[in-house]
Amino acid sequence: MTQHDVTADSPSGDAANGIAGTDAGEALSRSTDAASLARSQARSAEIEADLDINPGRYRMLTGVRPTGNMHLGHYFGTMHSWQPIQDRGVDTWILVADYQVVTDRDGVGPIRERVLSLVADTLAVGVDPQRSTIFAHSAVPAANQLMLPFLSLVTESELHRNPTVKAELEATDGRAMTGLMLTYPVHQAADILFCQANLVPVGKDQLPHLEQARMIAQRFDKRYGRAVKEHPVFRRPEALLSQAPLLLGLDGEKMSKSRHNTIELRMSADETSRLLKKAKTDSDRHITYDPEGRPEVANLLTLASLCGAGEPQALAERIGDGGAGTLKRVTTEAVNEFFAPIRARRAELIANEDYLLQVLADGNAKANAVAEQTLDAVRTAMHMNY
Repeated sequence: MTQHDVTADSPSGDAANGIAGTDAGEALSRSTDAASLARSQARSAEIEADLDINPGRYRMLTGVRPTGNMHLGHYFGTMHSWQPIQDRGVDTWILVADYQVVTDRDGVGPIRERVLSLVADTLAVGVDPQRSTIFAHSAVPAANQLMLPFLSLVTESELHRNPTVKAELEATDGRAMTGLMLTYPVHQAADILFCQANLVPVGKDQLPHLEQARMIAQRFDKRYGRAVKEHPVFRRPEALLSQAPLLLGLDGEKMSKSRHNTIELRMSADETSRLLKKAKTDSDRHITYDPEGRPEVANLLTLASLCGAGEPQALAERIGDGGAGTLKRVTTEAVNEFFAPIRARRAELIANEDYLLQVLADGNAKANAVAEQTLDAVRTAMHMNY
């Protein structure tokens, strides 16, 4: 992105400074093309190799919106990686993104219950609050205050180019998009940059959000300068690309809380069994692993495999003519055995609300301290420390 010298007070100068340039929008649009994805994958592999050697170089941030209870898709998509990253010595931050619940919803729902449920899930999968930071959006005002200067560094056209925003706009069916939905990428940038995270686990479809955060950090440095000459105010975040399997919902459609086609972490073994008995398969009794031709059957084989039942192909051959009933029984046994210790730990945690609130309060305090330091540096760079 080309930069030009401009006068500090000129709005038109800001446009010339590249803030409204097409190069930036094109960079966002290209962030998931083949060449960019290959570069991101190569860099992610380098970081993965370095984590065991230099874990202290990294602060990892990941976040979840408490729009419902966490399910198996969340676990195998991201939650399963939190403890291993923490145990490698990486400074691990888990964001309970409660403000983002209203990004595309009319209300917050039973937000307190869902926040505490998410904290319990986080601890149950092995996150140690003595070594990791668990905090909530709404409790860190200094982080959210970054939205104001950050919004001055992006254009409306760039926000509309973001794939998440574009998908939401296409899905609104005539319903007006909220300002929060439009600025969702900026809110995510504030989440990442306020705590000086330089590592963010993402899938390839989330790379544009990370590119937006990097772009905002770069533009802030170019426009406003630095609090300390030796380094920028914000660290540049990089992607740790996940290899998460794509699990379908029990109805064969995309797994989603809103579709009620999930198995939640909090569910009992009996509830899991009842749900899996209703899972969609097909009429062919002979079980084969064919993700393209038999996606629902392949989905159950994949789920059983993730829970330790063996490779999907070998599992299918073992079941053979046993039919959907045998497949569902094998999957149910694998899921319930795999999640039994997590569920037992979760039951203990959810029964102790005071402990969950204390974990969140401690994490909020740490997040606030870091956010205030970052905001002080922002004010200094912007010459607003009066």
